Amino acid sequence: MLRHLSQRRSDDRSQRIRLRRLGVPGREAGSALSGAVDEQTEQPSPRQVLSLAKRVLITVAGGVVLIAGIVMIPYPGPGWLVVFAGLAILAREFTWADRVLQFAKRHYEAWLAWLVCQHLVVRLALLAFTGLVVLATLWLLDTFGIVGGWLGFDWAWLSSPLW
Repeated sequence: MLRHLSQRRSDDRSQRIRLRRLGVPGREAGSALSGAVDEQTEQPSPRQVLSLAKRVLITVAGGVVLIAGIVMIPYPGPGWLVVFAGLAILAREFTWADRVLQFAKRHYEAWLAWLVCQHLVVRLALLAFTGLVVLATLWLLDTFGIVGGWLGFDWAWLSSPLW
């Protein structure tokens, strides 16, 4: 609490110094400062509201795209592309997202460079592992049980153990 008050006094003092440099005399600088604080606590301007709404929209949209991309990574398709798109959306408002985006691009390119240098057997093993992840997810989501029911296959092992 004490630290907060000293920080506030320091901010008030620096604001008074700025006002004096602009030509506002001593006591008037203090009253101008208190008026400025009162104005800030009343109503935000339409520009501030629009700016906040834009920031919230970018955050929500970027977060949804990023999460969707992370879910899509193990599946065939544009998983990494969607992750990079979500980070790029978030990078419009947040510097941390830009740093993460640059980091992810560097490591993704390094991964691809490593993969190209590997023997065909290693690449096929990674492809098989990706296929197993896809099949396991489809089984857990009961896709095989539903499609099997449509086709007349009522085998118990096709159904998901979760449902």
